[in-house]
Amino acid sequence: MSTSALRYARQVLLPEFGAEGQRRLAEARILLVGVGGLGSPAALYLAAAGVGTLGLVDYDVVDETNLHRQIIHGTPDVGRPKLASAADRLAAVNPLVHLELHDAAFDASTARRLVDAYDIVIDGSDNFPTRYLVNDACVLTGTPNVYGSIFRFEGQASVFAAGAGPCYRCLHPEPPPAGLIPNCAEAGVLGVLPGIIGTIQATEAIKLITGMGEPLVGRLLLYDALRMKFRDITLARDPDCPVCGDAPTITTLVAYDQVCETETPMKDEMTVDELQQWRTTGHPHMLIDVREPFEHASANIPGATLIPMGEVMAQLAALPTDRTVVVQCQSGGRSARVTAALRAKGYDAVNLVGGIQAWKRAGY
Repeated sequence: MSTSALRYARQVLLPEFGAEGQRRLAEARILLVGVGGLGSPAALYLAAAGVGTLGLVDYDVVDETNLHRQIIHGTPDVGRPKLASAADRLAAVNPLVHLELHDAAFDASTARRLVDAYDIVIDGSDNFPTRYLVNDACVLTGTPNVYGSIFRFEGQASVFAAGAGPCYRCLHPEPPPAGLIPNCAEAGVLGVLPGIIGTIQATEAIKLITGMGEPLVGRLLLYDALRMKFRDITLARDPDCPVCGDAPTITTLVAYDQVCETETPMKDEMTVDELQQWRTTGHPHMLIDVREPFEHASANIPGATLIPMGEVMAQLAALPTDRTVVVQCQSGGRSARVTAALRAKGYDAVNLVGGIQAWKRAGY
């Protein structure tokens, strides 16, 4: 028996799978958008199963706060690009898998080209702009979208844009108002939760490739870790859906960054490039970091004053009234809410769009 045949012997023994299932896996091309909490287990299990080509999209670096849930990365990888860390780990799991690494933002200019080059997309994103782009690109290219999301102790999974089934917009036609739903950095997440949902996503991808079983097309699987309960609800395609409906109004990809990240007027915001210019030129301002102490200790912008979000209103006396207060958090959600509260109190406050994540991406 060859090395490759021996590697996959236990799943080839399954009559529903067999040699034909393994052949289909070997010929498959799967794109994972994000190699974080959801992408980690999905990538590891798909590589172990023998998927021929795995495409990975990510441009973030490994942070210590990632390690309790993003199991593809280890302590020595902190500070490394996630793509490099993931590639090393996947090569160790299965060197027979071909990896295609896309060190770029998944945005309106790249999404359709990336998606169109693969058979299936696994959505491991952690933000709404990317989630809507994944959905729209999959619908426009006819590529199944294996969806997953997590929040605190709960997770969801489904298969969108497959056959006559619904898409993500049939469930959520438009992005939610900014600040309505906090991300993991703001609300927290149980470390094992993305492992469960990401593994479900890998399972659904394998089922789609091999034709086994009943995929989650037209069903939304809901998981509650605290009560250890699974349930699913039926989803129907919406004939009025703006992207997959009978008369679609969305026919090209649109960037949703400003729509989803903040609803603060532009005059209440600043970019990391603008902040860097202020710091370089000595423009008067005070930068406050409204994250928690452990987040600040892990990575911070030099000179930022740590005032956790829950303590800001009690420490108004520490804030200047003669210069701008720049408010920063992890990705821009918490800081947008603090900025609005400070402006209501009469402070000249601006939100740092994208937070320290944008600061890192800019290389500052």
